[in-house]
Amino acid sequence: MSAKKLNLTLKIWRQKNDTSKGKFETYKIADVSTDSSFLEMLDILNENLIDEGLEPVAFDHDCREGICGMCSLHINGRAHGPDTGITTCQLHMRHFKNDETITIEPWRSAAFPVIKDLVVDRSAFDRIMAAGGFISVNTSGNTTDANSILVSKEDADKAMDAAACIGCGACVATCKNGSAMLFVGAKVSQFALLPQGKIEAKRRVLNMIKAMDEEGFGNCSNTGACEIECPKGISLENIARMNREFLTAALDTK
Repeated sequence: MSAKKLNLTLKIWRQKNDTSKGKFETYKIADVSTDSSFLEMLDILNENLIDEGLEPVAFDHDCREGICGMCSLHINGRAHGPDTGITTCQLHMRHFKNDETITIEPWRSAAFPVIKDLVVDRSAFDRIMAAGGFISVNTSGNTTDANSILVSKEDADKAMDAAACIGCGACVATCKNGSAMLFVGAKVSQFALLPQGKIEAKRRVLNMIKAMDEEGFGNCSNTGACEIECPKGISLENIARMNREFLTAALDTK
């Protein structure tokens, strides 16, 4: 079955740099295959703009396989577009109709300032991870084989589910408060559930939450929008686990 072709109107946020005022610009694009990915459609648009002597639209991308989390776009009011459990690079044009108008924006969060057009600065996530999202391992002498440390199947599965977070920021962009608690909860949980993460558990959760607050992210009000729009289906249970870890650590430091 041959792919259909779409004619589309694109309303895209254009912003020269982090200090300039942005606005929506409207573009027409024709004969887009429904088999194309959303990013491939933007590639075609940029080729057309370059041919016309115009500046292409800046947007983030890397692996284009739903792994890196770079393709952070708000499409028609939804993080990563009108489908669930996918990143923008996995979104295909068959989810749109001929002659449809598509509105494309960057993540909207004070903690994710726009760099240019659809590209935002998500280095706040990196600083949170640097504050505690790691484990220290003594590698001198005879290091214990990780396979010799017993971990229950349930805890291992939950840790792996939490570690699936790719840090795309959809949770922040979707949350009405601009909260990063799903992201931080996942990163705390992936270590808190495993014996290797127990040694630094208290320091980790205190430092990461402190860094999150300093970056200007909002608080969680349990609306659940973050879980719905997360491309990896990270559970709200991780926020609850992070809160328990935080309360335990805070009480022990008093």
